[in-house]
Amino acid sequence: MGTDNTINIVRAKQSDIQVLVPLFDQYRVFYGQNSNPSAASDFLEKRFANNESIVFLAWVKSRAVGFTQLFTTFSSVSMQSVFILNDLYVVPEHRGEGIGRALLFRAQQYCISEGYKGLALETAMNNPAQKLYNRMGWEKDTEFLHYFWSAPV
Repeated sequence: MGTDNTINIVRAKQSDIQVLVPLFDQYRVFYGQNSNPSAASDFLEKRFANNESIVFLAWVKSRAVGFTQLFTTFSSVSMQSVFILNDLYVVPEHRGEGIGRALLFRAQQYCISEGYKGLALETAMNNPAQKLYNRMGWEKDTEFLHYFWSAPV
C-alpha cells in the first residue's frame, strides 16, 4: 500500500476475509444489528466460496478503511445482468476523505468492464450518503415502488 494518504481500491480475495470481517461487522452495527464477527466471517466465507459477491476494499497506508460489496441479479425486461451494490462502508475516522467516492467509482468501472446494465442500490431515507450518490450520477427511482416480503421465522 502507499506511504501517503493515497486511497488504494483492490478487489478482495478469500484470503482478505479476516481483514474484511471487522469492517463488515461495523457496517452491520451501523444498521442496527448486534455485533457478531463470527457470523460475519461465516457469511463472507460462503459468499467467497460460492463466488456470490464481488468485494472491493479501500486501503489507506496499510489499513483497510472501507469496502463495497456487489451481488449479481438480472433484468428480465432488458435481458441484462445488473449488480446490486448491497453494502458501502467507510470507517468513521476516514469519512469525508473521498473513500466512499473511490469505492463507488471502482464499482462503476467494474460494472462497465463486465458489460453489466448498471448498478442498483437501496439505502435508508436518512442516509447522508445520498448526497454522494447524487453527485456521482445515481438517480433516485421515482417510477417504481419497492416491496419486500419477510418469511415467517
